[in-house]
Amino acid sequence: MRRIRVPSSSSSSTNSRPIIPLLICVVVIFTLVVLAIQTSNFSDYEKYYINRVEIKILSDFQTNVQQCIANRGLGLTAHIIDHCKLVLKYPKGTNSTWYNKQFKKHEPLEYPYDVCEAILLWEQYRNMTTVLTREYLDTRPEGWLTYAAQRIAQLGADKCYNRSLCEEHLNVLLPSTPPFHPRQFERCAVVGNSGDLLKTEFGEEIDSHDAVIRENEAPVNKKYAKHIGMKRDFRLVVRGAARKMVKILDGSADEVLIIKSVTHKDFNDMIKGITNPVYLFQGIVLRRGAKGTGMKSIELALSMCDIVNIYGFTVDPGYTEWTRYFSTPRQGHNPLQGRAYYQLLECLGVIRIHSPMRSERNEDWSGIPSRETINRAHTAALHLKRSQEGQNGTLGPFGSCKIWSNVSYDNSGPISGSPDMSETRKNSNYKKWEVMPFKSLRKEAQQHHIEMRGVSLYKMDGNKLDDLVCVNHSLKGVV
Repeated sequence: MRRIRVPSSSSSSTNSRPIIPLLICVVVIFTLVVLAIQTSNFSDYEKYYINRVEIKILSDFQTNVQQCIANRGLGLTAHIIDHCKLVLKYPKGTNSTWYNKQFKKHEPLEYPYDVCEAILLWEQYRNMTTVLTREYLDTRPEGWLTYAAQRIAQLGADKCYNRSLCEEHLNVLLPSTPPFHPRQFERCAVVGNSGDLLKTEFGEEIDSHDAVIRENEAPVNKKYAKHIGMKRDFRLVVRGAARKMVKILDGSADEVLIIKSVTHKDFNDMIKGITNPVYLFQGIVLRRGAKGTGMKSIELALSMCDIVNIYGFTVDPGYTEWTRYFSTPRQGHNPLQGRAYYQLLECLGVIRIHSPMRSERNEDWSGIPSRETINRAHTAALHLKRSQEGQNGTLGPFGSCKIWSNVSYDNSGPISGSPDMSETRKNSNYKKWEVMPFKSLRKEAQQHHIEMRGVSLYKMDGNKLDDLVCVNHSLKGVV
């Protein structure tokens, strides 16, 4: 009889042992897969929920902006496209007299805007530095080699291969650290050059501001005092006007002159003989034909002031010529795009517009969204943007910083100036803004500096949101 061998229990146990770890691995892998799917679904749901909340906040804000433009736009209307986009339209029959020769068409009667981008951009300026400094050139990649050369006309080279030579050009108007600070002033007036100013008597009102910012060669004298006031604290000038800086500054020993584009030897020679502080504007697009002195003046004001009132901007309907209060009219145009954008900025809480038509009514700013509403919309727009880009939502105001450096607060570096300055300038108070003690700043400016952890923000170029140079100053000895 054939015998059948029955395996022993010890042999069976040995064969089953490899199966147990395999089963454990399968269970672990299955658990991890399920957990990953659940986590992904939760993350997607959380992102969807957050985006839904932000979109609701922004949609409500759009409605507020739409109502504000209807009440204050003098005929302008806002048509909402979605939670971010809207179109500002002029009434049918509006006379568009400005003809664009390049595109062979008249100025259009409607303009699309992205309110989310606009509020992010302009609220960002409340934390910005808008003056070129040594620390910026030290921090920016190839700051001295490439960028410094772009800010010097007639250098004779496309780059600063000889840094000492470029420093000689810039030292006279290059502070080491920001001479002006966010929230340094409460109320500021930006005074344009429009002939509108002669239709009103805003002079005393303008002079009541903590700081007044003027543009280019606009004269300030008794002849126009009742229309434009006499106070003069800052002046933003283009290259052409800078050539006349001595004449422009006549009668003012400490008005701050800020050159919008570039400097060169002729400017430097003039600076060395005057008592006024002179700096270069930071945050412009350096290209031929770059425009917008009025807009840059608002940027400058917003980087220093809580409330920005604008005067002398052509923002009322019905204009067929471009006028200046101190000269004859130029070639006629109807600045519809500018008027629309300024009205949007007012309804975003960036500026307050003063003009002939608006002076006839009692100004009531309650129709503009409140600061609390604007802050809520700004936070929603920022969260939505970073969520869409996959960024960490806890980056605060530093999420757009691309380049960082650290500077000791106690080691601020040299003040602007050069050894060959005139005795008049050397003995003047031109450097007062650079050497101003931190404790002498307005309380709100000190608090803002602490909230920003001592970080100064600079635009790399133009109006890009996500392209900032950020310099961290130690708060030791400040707090």
